[in-house]
This record gives sequence, C-alpha cells and structure tokens, in this order.
Amino acid sequence: MSKDKGLFYELKKGILIENPLFVQVLGTCPSLATTTSVENALGMGAAFTAVLVCSNIAISLIRKLVPEDIRIPSYIVVIASFVTLVEMVMNAFAQALYNSLGIFIPLIVVNCIILGRAEAFAGKNKPLPSAMDGIGMGIGYTLAIVIISTIREILGAGTFLGHAIPVISSQPILVMILPAGAFITMGFLFAGMNILNNRKAKAGKNEVM
Repeated sequence: MSKDKGLFYELKKGILIENPLFVQVLGTCPSLATTTSVENALGMGAAFTAVLVCSNIAISLIRKLVPEDIRIPSYIVVIASFVTLVEMVMNAFAQALYNSLGIFIPLIVVNCIILGRAEAFAGKNKPLPSAMDGIGMGIGYTLAIVIISTIREILGAGTFLGHAIPVISSQPILVMILPAGAFITMGFLFAGMNILNNRKAKAGKNEVM
C-alpha cells in the first residue's frame, strides 16, 4: 500500500473506484442468481463481506509464514473455513434466508473476488489495510447487488422487501425476476457506468489541456 493513499483510499476504492461488480465485472454468476429480491441481496452481501474481511485479515497475518508453492491452496482453506462459519451462523439464526440462498453460500469459497483480494492485496499488506480493503470491497459488492435486486424486485414482482407497491404489483414485468431480467438489468447498469467513466476520462483530459 502506497503511503500517500492511506486507509481511507483502501476503503473508498472498493465502493467507487474499483467496485468489484460494476467496474471489475467480477462475481457476476452469484449476482445473477441472488438478486431476485432485496432481502436475498442483503443476506448475500452480508455473508460475502464477513468472509472477505475475515479472510483478508487472516491471510495478511499468515502471509509471511506460507510457502510460495502452497500459497493459493492455503488461501482457499482459510476462505473455506470462514465460509463454513458464516454458513453455520446463517443456518442457526436466519434459516429462511439460508434456505433461500441455498448453494450460493458455500460457493462463496470459489468467488473470484475473495480469492483475488487475497492474492492481490491481503497477501502483500498488513492486517489493518487488508481489513479496510475487505470492508470497502464488501460494501461495494453489496451496494451493487442491492441496486440490481431493487430494480428486479420492483419491476418483476411489484414489491420492495416483500411489501407490495401500488399499481406496479398488479402488473409486474415477470421477465425481470427470471435470469433474462438479471442480464438486462446488469447490462443497462454496466452501460451507465461506462458512460460515466468515459465522461470523467474526457473531463480529465480537457483539464490537462
């Protein structure tokens, strides 16, 4: 971590600058499957963030003890351990949500965002910056899937957090809660992000000139 950036940058980058879903386009498969409702998205985001923060801290603490040739397998064992803990807690205290998310909770183990942060950041930095990186990336991912799920639930089911929305609930666009609806929603959001990034890039060039 460069000295001029600091901890706030590590937090901010995951939310805005390097958002794992909208900017890096990572973790799209679970995003497609778990964004049929805002409740599912919040649950998935919370589980994902908990695993990411805890695994980042643990991997940062053991980074100098793990031999280079078994680095990736070691990271996966650490991540899998925290996923198992989160899965057990969710099963005990939020069983309805646990049943709704199903196989996508244990699949957090192979989520490319978590392993990518372990390899690119936690394995090279101290625990505190690694924790901030995990929090930022977790919040950024959660915000992204909540935005997607909000659009899909409102348009596809006519509800928000299970509460019916007048007019829309009587004539929902059912395709929005199907896989095709997830692709459509994400496509428009990605296009919007690209437009904003291009405008920022052009504005930066004009300022330089």
